[in-house]
Amino acid sequence: MTNKVLYFVLLTLAIACSSPSNQTSSEETSMSTKNERVIIYQMFTRLFSNTNQTNKPWGTIEENGVGKFNDINDKSLSALKDLGITHVWYTGIIEHALLTDYTAYGVPLDDADVVKGRAGSPYAIKDYYDVNPDLAESVPDRMKEFESLVKRTHDNGLKVLIDFVPNHVARDYESDVKPAGVIDLGADDDSSVAFSANNNFYYLPGTSFKVPEGYNSLGDNDFPTKDGKFDETPAKVSGNDVFSESPSIYDWFETVKLNYGVEFKQQGRIRHFASIPDTWLKMRDILLFWAGKDIDGFRCDMAEMVPVDFWEWVTKEVKSQYPEVTFTAEIYNPNAYRNYISKGGFDYLYDKVELYDTLKGIIQNRMTTDAITGIWQRQDGIGPNMLRFLENHDEQRIASPDFAGDMWKGIPMMAVTSFMHTGPVMLYFGQEVGEPGKGESGFGGDDGRTTIFDYWGVPEHIKWVNDGDFDGGGLSDDQQQLRKAYAQILKRCNESEAIRQGAFYDLHYYNRNDDYTGYSDKVYAFVRHTENEVLLIVTNFDTNSQTAQIKIPEPAWETFGLTSPELFMEDQSFERSSTTDYGADSQLSITLDPISYQVIRLTE
Repeated sequence: MTNKVLYFVLLTLAIACSSPSNQTSSEETSMSTKNERVIIYQMFTRLFSNTNQTNKPWGTIEENGVGKFNDINDKSLSALKDLGITHVWYTGIIEHALLTDYTAYGVPLDDADVVKGRAGSPYAIKDYYDVNPDLAESVPDRMKEFESLVKRTHDNGLKVLIDFVPNHVARDYESDVKPAGVIDLGADDDSSVAFSANNNFYYLPGTSFKVPEGYNSLGDNDFPTKDGKFDETPAKVSGNDVFSESPSIYDWFETVKLNYGVEFKQQGRIRHFASIPDTWLKMRDILLFWAGKDIDGFRCDMAEMVPVDFWEWVTKEVKSQYPEVTFTAEIYNPNAYRNYISKGGFDYLYDKVELYDTLKGIIQNRMTTDAITGIWQRQDGIGPNMLRFLENHDEQRIASPDFAGDMWKGIPMMAVTSFMHTGPVMLYFGQEVGEPGKGESGFGGDDGRTTIFDYWGVPEHIKWVNDGDFDGGGLSDDQQQLRKAYAQILKRCNESEAIRQGAFYDLHYYNRNDDYTGYSDKVYAFVRHTENEVLLIVTNFDTNSQTAQIKIPEPAWETFGLTSPELFMEDQSFERSSTTDYGADSQLSITLDPISYQVIRLTE
């Protein structure tokens, strides 16, 4: 393309504009050979089809209800396909610690002292080789019901993602259905030592685990095993690297850290990788077990807490047998991004710390759109690897007062999230109908998030479920329009060639010249283009309307392949030269409604 250095001096050369400007992200300039962008629908499986709206804090499964595998039928999956979805991430599939009693089916009862909420955290895995019995109509047939869901999902033209939780497991981990020859995590550990390279856990010899102070007082007192006397001697290190027998209630106290051969010392972390640690082998076998059930990809929980050396090894091991399986890393350290892609073998990474946090800051009036340009610059070369989203199970709902307080404020954010690059985009269930995450649910609290710990109904989403018709029959007109707005964005990701696989050209930096006032810091404009399609995309994050007079430097028009003196914005003509000089009013003038975006086709 063009000389990137000149992009950074564009401000001083704006009027002259005599040299090519590279505002195009380099990884987007080579057209993708993929026919389809990845559009993920994250479904919190136990909540998705539950229509019980009792919502009693700390309620039991009988009181508050739970969704089932079999509820996720062809009608619901077809509706997701029509929304523009290509992949469904079924969250909370693998069996985790919970408080419903399934001992009649040979499933051990978990100790309430180390289970968060009644339904439990889906990230406190108690059996890597089983599925959550809560989700089955017939508990003995729970795996068959999940396998049928996988087939049903594929039959509806969708791919299947599930969680892989590699960093920690439930304190009561024990597999009761493991394949022959499999040895449980920790079964052969030497617990008399704090660390051994082939132990699966880290130990605190001479100590016993202490239930966090205050947890006994939460919720009802009729939990069958909630007595503050959970027995773990010696204590194990908690999942979030707490090397104490007394983690706090704010720690991941319900989980224990897995040992990948990394010894924690005061002088740093010492890696014992001369021979493959036992945990590596066990976790590889777990991944292969699930890949063998036609899983299309894994979302890897807290991947950066596990050494990248393991990922380098295991992604190759899995892909040697299942080459199409994808790996997505939950990761929050931008300095580690490139290493987890190039060395770790990840296909996709969370873009939470940069784009998500920036868009949230803009909509909350803590930041301006000036911050967006720096993101694609820092992510140059890895943009297609970044998974972008506005909601997930860890984050606050857009409609909650903790985030934006208005479901429609998600639309310009989603336009930027979806249209800037060619990487995956994700929607969290209920986001498309403005679910606000209200309610004191139990351990989940009332914090603008939809609880992941409790049996619960999701009220606005339930209106779309509409007693199992999955047709939105209970939604308001405003919610119906919101869902259509999300569908328009998501479908365009694959229906538009330029957005699906085209190059990206940032116009914001050029338009934010200090002497130019026709473009505000509430607006963000960019172009996506191929040989066949050039789209100008302009977003307005302001609650007031904005008129943006768009300036486009002369070299950009050459890059787009639009060099005629007269061009067209849809069917309205303008002089190309009117857009290249800060001293003139651009004829490329766009009026944007409050909290909105426009996609405008530019032609000769």
